Amino acid sequence: MEITALCTIMATLSIFPNRSQFFNYDPVTLSCGELKNSNWTIKRNTSTKTNEECSKDWGTKNESNCFLQDPYPSDSGLYWCDSGAGACSEAVNITVTGGSVILESPVHPLQEGDAVTLRCMDKNTSFIPAEFYKDGLLIRNSSTGIMTILKVSKSDEGFYKCTISGSGESPDSWLSVTAGRPKSFHSPPMYVVLPVVGVCLSLAVVLVVLVLLFCLWRNHKGETDPDVSYTDVTIVPEVQPKSDKGKNTCRALFPHVHKSLRHMYVIYITSVFPFCGKL
Repeated sequence: MEITALCTIMATLSIFPNRSQFFNYDPVTLSCGELKNSNWTIKRNTSTKTNEECSKDWGTKNESNCFLQDPYPSDSGLYWCDSGAGACSEAVNITVTGGSVILESPVHPLQEGDAVTLRCMDKNTSFIPAEFYKDGLLIRNSSTGIMTILKVSKSDEGFYKCTISGSGESPDSWLSVTAGRPKSFHSPPMYVVLPVVGVCLSLAVVLVVLVLLFCLWRNHKGETDPDVSYTDVTIVPEVQPKSDKGKNTCRALFPHVHKSLRHMYVIYITSVFPFCGKL
């Protein structure tokens, strides 16, 4: 029966050293992390007993930590954090061997795309040639006793072990792989967004101005006399007082503009030629 089926996952069990296999008499420390609440404890199921609590049935306790000073093969089993109120951690399988070879592998499940390094360790020697097996089949020979998978996938999940010539083989260790992380959406940087927003606002302003000018042009067009053509216009010289010099100048600049159309240019002309009076 699954341990986690009976509780809500709210903690993580950490193991030091960070591996799932240990030599006989190697000290092991188990911790529930930052959970200092006295109600949290570490429990285990072994081949002979179930639901054993740290400090009562095995090991010694210090706050949220539990210590196995001299573990034996009989200490092999499932270990997990328990709050006593329906919360727990994922169970971790710990194997203690009386042999000379162990496989150093991840304690917790990997996610697809993660890198993982497996080490074959001899009790007395380090970095020696080793063979690695997956589900009983030879998959790698290593002169250093190290095997690395750069990007794990679901197909890499299985039981792993290693052998060292003259020393023996390690126990099997289960390598678990879960679905990869979802790709996160990255919003574009501000130095890209701001210019785009500025261009859009400028285009909007220009469009509004063009629409207003078009409306004004249509209104002025409607006010003109459709029965009057430019061929009917006769320019009659006038003698103006000296003070009307600006007006004569404006009429001289636009001699062929009909009086009914001149008012369309009043604002523009008077701003460009301030000496012009009223047309």
